[in-house]
Amino acid sequence: MLSYQHIYHAGNPADVQKHALLAAMLAYLAAKDKPLSYIETHAGRGLYRLDAPEAAKTGEAAAGIGRLAGAFPADHPYSLCLAKVRAFYGPSAYPGSPLIAALGLRPSDRIHLCELHPREHAELVRVMAPFRADVRKEDGVAAALSICPPTPRRGLLMIDPSYEVKADYAAIPRFIAAIRRKWNVGIIALWYPILLDGPHKGMVDAILAADPDALRSEVAFPPVREGHRMTGSGMIVLNPPYGLPDEAARIEALFAGL
Repeated sequence: MLSYQHIYHAGNPADVQKHALLAAMLAYLAAKDKPLSYIETHAGRGLYRLDAPEAAKTGEAAAGIGRLAGAFPADHPYSLCLAKVRAFYGPSAYPGSPLIAALGLRPSDRIHLCELHPREHAELVRVMAPFRADVRKEDGVAAALSICPPTPRRGLLMIDPSYEVKADYAAIPRFIAAIRRKWNVGIIALWYPILLDGPHKGMVDAILAADPDALRSEVAFPPVREGHRMTGSGMIVLNPPYGLPDEAARIEALFAGL
C-alpha cells in the first residue's frame, strides 16, 4: 500500500524511542575506525517539518519530541543529531532515520535507502542530495535481500514498515530469517507499534524464538489523541551492539517516568 505518509506522525513518542536507539547504535558503530553499511527498507522522506499542516493536524509531535527533547543529555547522539538538524534546517525540523544515519556516519560508510511512495521518494531524493546515499524507489524487502551481505559487511539494517498491510506481521519473521542466513554478522533492528489488540505479539514471539539473544525493548505511553490505538512502541535488535541494553533500559525508564 502507498497511502502511508509519516509526516502525520513525525516526532511522536514512538519516533523518540526508535530514533534515540538508532542514534545510539550508529554512534557506537561509527566510533570504530572501520567502514559500515546502513540499509533501510521503509525510509520515508528523511526530513519533516513539525509546523507543516499534516503534522499540526494530528499534534502527535507535542506528545513526543515536544515533551521529551529535554529529557536526553546534551551529549546523547540523539540530542546532537536534533541540534544539527535544527541548525541546518530550522527549529521546526525533525529528522527521519535516513537523515539521522547520514548525519551520524562518515564518507567511508555506505547508505542504502528504499521508499516506494512517489511523493515520499521524491522528497527523500531531495533531502539526501547533499549526502552520498543510494536512494531507491524499490520494495525495501526485495532490495535488502539483494544488497545483503553488503559491502562493507559490517553494518545495520533498519526495518520500519507502516504495518498498514496486516500480512507484514507474518512476513517479517521470514524476512529476518532470510537476512540472517545471508548476513549473520549484521545488526538487524525492527520497529513495531504496540496497539490495543496486540497484533505484534505473534511476530515478536516468532523472532525471539529463532533468536533468543535478541534485544527486545518496549515503552508505553498514553494515546496521543482521542481514539488513537497505539499505546506503545517496540524495538527488536538482533546482534545488538555493546551497551545497547543499558541504553534501552534508560529510555524505558524515561518513558516510565512520564
